[in-house]
Amino acid sequence: MNLDLIIEPSQLEACLDQPELLIVDLSQPQTYAQAHVPGAVHITPSELMCGIPPATGKLPTLEQLTSLFARIGYRPGQHIVAYDDEGGGWAGRFIWTLDVIGHTNYSYLNGGIHAWLKEGHPVSKEVPQISPSEPVLTIHTEVIAPMAEVLNSLDNDNVKIWDARSAQEYAGTKLTAQRNGHIPGAVNLDWLHTMDKSNNLRLLPLEELQNKLNTLGIKAGNKIITHCQSHHRSGLTYLIAKALGYDVSAYDGSWSEWGNHPDTPIETFSNA
Repeated sequence: MNLDLIIEPSQLEACLDQPELLIVDLSQPQTYAQAHVPGAVHITPSELMCGIPPATGKLPTLEQLTSLFARIGYRPGQHIVAYDDEGGGWAGRFIWTLDVIGHTNYSYLNGGIHAWLKEGHPVSKEVPQISPSEPVLTIHTEVIAPMAEVLNSLDNDNVKIWDARSAQEYAGTKLTAQRNGHIPGAVNLDWLHTMDKSNNLRLLPLEELQNKLNTLGIKAGNKIITHCQSHHRSGLTYLIAKALGYDVSAYDGSWSEWGNHPDTPIETFSNA
C-alpha cells in the first residue's frame, strides 16, 4: 500500500481488504461499540498513558507497551491507520507512540469516525478476532522531549515550543496545576483551532496551518516541541508538525508535570 500520512475515508475504504493493513480505533469505548470501521481493533485512549500522577500522560513502560501491541496483533510490516472520534488528538498520540517504537508506516484517517459515518462508508459492530503477536519493541527517545530537554531549549532560538492548550490555560487564568501559565517563550495554538468543524473535523488545509504557525513565529527549519496538559491534545499538533515536515518531538510530561514542579520557570500574561 502506498498511503500518505493523512488519508481520506475513500482511500481507506479502497484498502479494507488488504492483509497487511491494521486499523486502530482510538474512540471512546461506547463509540466503538456503536459503529467502527470494519476490521478496526480498539485501543482505549488511557492505555497510551502511564496514568501516574502528577504527569499522568507520560509514556507507559516498555512492558505495558509490549502487552498493548501484542494484544492488537501488531507486526512490524503492517501499514497502520489510526483514527478517533474527536478530531485527531488520540490518533495523533498513537502515531507518536508508533514513532516511539520505531514504526513509521502509518496514516491518519482525516476526520476520523465522524467523516467516515457522515459520508456513508461501511461500518461494523463486530469485534475482530485478533491473534496476539509477540512484538519485540525498543524505545526511540528522539521523539520524546523530557523536562530537562525542554529547559535546555529555552535559550535556543531554533527550538519552538507549541502549546496546544486553550488560551485561558496558556494565560494562566484557568487553573489546571499548582502553578499556572505557560513555558517561557512558548507559542499558543489551541488544537481546536487546527480542525474544521464544518468539514467533519478534518484538519484545516496544511497551507492554512503553516500560515498560522508562521504568524506565531514558527518557520520552516525550526525544531518543534509540542505539549498540552497530558500530551493528548498535542497528539494532534505532533501529527500536524510531522505533516508539515518539521523535526518534532513531544513533551509527554506536559503541563501536568511542568505546572506541578516547584522550580520550573513560568510565564503568565502579567509577567511575559
